[in-house]
Amino acid sequence: MIEEIKVLAKSFYDEIIECRRYLHRHPELSQQEFGTMEYVADKLRSFGLQPHTGIGKTGVMAMIEGNNPQSYCIALRADYDALPIKECTGLPFSSEVDGVMHACGHDMHTASLLGCAKILTTLSHKFEGSVMLIFQPSEEMYPGGAYMMMQDGVFDNVMPNEIFAFHCLPEMDSGKIGMKKGKYMASTDELYLTVKGRGGHGGTPNLNIDPIVIASHIIVAMQQIVSRNADPMMPTILSFGKMIGEGRTNIIPDEVKIEGTIRTFSEEWRLDAHKRITSIAQGVAESMGGSCDVFIDFGYPYVVNDDQCTQNTFDNGVEYFGNDNVEWLEQRMTAEDFAFFAQKIPACYFRVGTHIKDTPITNLHRPNLMIDESSIEHAMGFMAYNTIQALNKKTKKNK
Repeated sequence: MIEEIKVLAKSFYDEIIECRRYLHRHPELSQQEFGTMEYVADKLRSFGLQPHTGIGKTGVMAMIEGNNPQSYCIALRADYDALPIKECTGLPFSSEVDGVMHACGHDMHTASLLGCAKILTTLSHKFEGSVMLIFQPSEEMYPGGAYMMMQDGVFDNVMPNEIFAFHCLPEMDSGKIGMKKGKYMASTDELYLTVKGRGGHGGTPNLNIDPIVIASHIIVAMQQIVSRNADPMMPTILSFGKMIGEGRTNIIPDEVKIEGTIRTFSEEWRLDAHKRITSIAQGVAESMGGSCDVFIDFGYPYVVNDDQCTQNTFDNGVEYFGNDNVEWLEQRMTAEDFAFFAQKIPACYFRVGTHIKDTPITNLHRPNLMIDESSIEHAMGFMAYNTIQALNKKTKKNK
């Protein structure tokens, strides 16, 4: 089966690379992926499938049926939104949309799932059960396309028994994969603070209530949430990436806006941290004569990989790639809305290496991100093999 899948992956490779390059040239931002949705749906129709579009606004779902399709269902998910980043790779298929780029590899994810779909459709007579293909929008923007598709009924007719997805990993060489059992990626919430004071002339500070000074004290005071309030054994990150006070060298503004994120791996501590953020921000502001409005946008939960799904995926990876090319990974403080799926269905979210050997690593969310396109052949083939193994193993056990 492995050799048969690898032969198919190689034979479909040129077509799927063209898919990836088309998607890379035509990126679309979160919740605006109408062209991507239609392109993916058209490709699925060319494989003989019947996609459903508009799920969660711009998502696509299609089913592949094997023998006895009602017996078991595996879901496979890929995301396909881009980022507001101006590309500077110099690739001949660079983004044609100014200021928008597939800088997180979602074009690679989508192309790989399309390739996997073509392989599975070709081999549908060789497996039991069914495969649900989920092409998901808006992974990069709250509330997240996974949540939106679930709210829109993507699982109303069929509830998958297991679900799988992957993300490219630029620091891992192409031809390798990795994963982790249990808690893998952090929850993420966005913080929006508006510090209010009284502006005025910078030369008469005694007449002002300086929101810039207050905001600075708030940011420093909040560092104790991680260093003194969080359990040392509970990974937690509190970061602020934006602070805007619309003044000048000699003008103190009336207010300052601060934006940041908090990430962790405990729902109980997550809620407690929210309360502490609000208490500290408002308390510091009031003690200095101002006030602070706090809005916490409750985001994605943490990603948890099912132990058995992940062990099976690891074992299948060893069979497909060889023992030296499959790794156990550490926790990451990045976040993923795949977590919404993983909370409902036994899941495995794994990593596929995309690093071009002997070149500098180009990180995610960077304008110079480039991937080794051979990773697409590896990803689509392995996803197909892992899916068939999971289906046949479960249906055989159920018999």
